[in-house]
Amino acid sequence: MTLHLVKLCAGADGLEDLVARIDYRVRANADAGRGRVHDHLTRMHPRREKELLTGGSIYWVIKGVILARQRIIGFERRTGSDQIERTAILLDPDYVRTAPAPRRAFQGWRYLPGDDAPSDLKKRRNKNAPPPELTLKLAELGLL
Repeated sequence: MTLHLVKLCAGADGLEDLVARIDYRVRANADAGRGRVHDHLTRMHPRREKELLTGGSIYWVIKGVILARQRIIGFERRTGSDQIERTAILLDPDYVRTAPAPRRAFQGWRYLPGDDAPSDLKKRRNKNAPPPELTLKLAELGLL
């Protein structure tokens, strides 16, 4: 069974904030010679790394709702200027919007079994589809 991570996108007001963060990190990594990758630093290293690397993703919680995911492509241990070792979760910079799924606030990240992961949203061709902000509000109200 596939295993995923759930992580708060702290301080983000919407999906556009996540996209801006991804773009910023991808540019910074490209400038540092790391290639086209989005990395997210975390203090703890996942104990279930092997399970996460067999198709796992990180699901981003924005304003209390899972709205997007990115495929996990690897992990790197890095030591900061403060001499503290951290883990960089290496992510595919292409994100996928997901069906909104409410989540309560938590610290760090949590494991998410594949069967419990929200489904991906197909790219909408319908011009009358609600914007992401409305989708978020409907999920907050429990209407999705």
